[in-house]
Amino acid sequence: MNIHAIFLKNFRNYKDLKILLSPSLNIFTGCNAQGKTNIIESVYYAALGTSYRIKNDSDLINWKENEAVINILFSRLDIQNNIKFYLSKIKRRKIILNGENIRQKDLPGTITVVLFSPEDLLIVKGAPSLRRRFLNIELSQTDPAYYSNLVKYNKIVMQRNNLLKKIRERQQKASMLETWDIQLIDTAFFIWKKRFSAVQKLAAFAAVMQQEISNNTEKLTINYKISGIDISQLEKDNLKKIYQEKLTENRFLDIKRGSTGIGPHHDDIDLFINDIALKTFGSQGQQRTAVLALKLAELEYIKDCLGQYPILLLDDVMSELDSIRREKMVEFFQNRSIQTFITATDAAMFDNISDACLYNVSRGRVEEL
Repeated sequence: MNIHAIFLKNFRNYKDLKILLSPSLNIFTGCNAQGKTNIIESVYYAALGTSYRIKNDSDLINWKENEAVINILFSRLDIQNNIKFYLSKIKRRKIILNGENIRQKDLPGTITVVLFSPEDLLIVKGAPSLRRRFLNIELSQTDPAYYSNLVKYNKIVMQRNNLLKKIRERQQKASMLETWDIQLIDTAFFIWKKRFSAVQKLAAFAAVMQQEISNNTEKLTINYKISGIDISQLEKDNLKKIYQEKLTENRFLDIKRGSTGIGPHHDDIDLFINDIALKTFGSQGQQRTAVLALKLAELEYIKDCLGQYPILLLDDVMSELDSIRREKMVEFFQNRSIQTFITATDAAMFDNISDACLYNVSRGRVEEL
């Protein structure tokens, strides 16, 4: 997969930007708050239909304007494509792929990306929601059915939670939960099976990466953890029955707190280095190596699923890695011809990197060096 050109109009601090890109390495350098990250954000938005920095699309539009456009020319499996996003502060967003209107549910997988930002360094030691998000993004880009079921599941949980609150306030009867529970069980089971399979494959890739980065001194193990249910039940036909029993068992507690206490929205991933819990006992170096291994494994996972590597987005992360990890990452994506976008404040950091297109970003203007 390759992005050939990016056109931005009234997007963030770009009034009218046109960039032609290298199929290998594109490095955007400059001082802070000049617009480097905005370029990477536009690519991420084109891939997933949402920003990784803000929730409200109107914040992506230049504050003096009411509308913005993201237009990206790209190729997927050697087929040329064009995707446009029309953002508005007063109208509904429009997505046009090759001249045809599409909906958000049809977007994931059109352009595939792997983002690595400083916030991702918290994947290992941060909240479980970060690890679930990591999995959800990976699976949504490679499996349309997963994305569809994830959206469905989240809606069911929200509706079930609203019903739980009404039952707590004696506005509805507890028997009303049975209809929602049946739907919840089916979608949860689908998500569990997909996640469990993905983690097994991802773990195999990440283990190889961890060994390579650590010079064969560290063994990385990754396990999927279902909250409140024994993971071994996932491979048995009675998981749905067990989940139904758990929902019934926890019904009173769910009503009391007005939320669903068990399900994929509470699950986690356990990581171990040499059989020691990485989150609790791992050193900062081991944790950073594991995050890097996960990100590199994500590239291989998407390649394995789709037959091509995704776009790699490195947003101000190179300065967060030491020279050894930095060299390992550069070696990885250059050896595999992965189109990569990097933002950084220090251009000297890349003096030894060949086959790179270098840009200077200043006050919403981009100039090739």
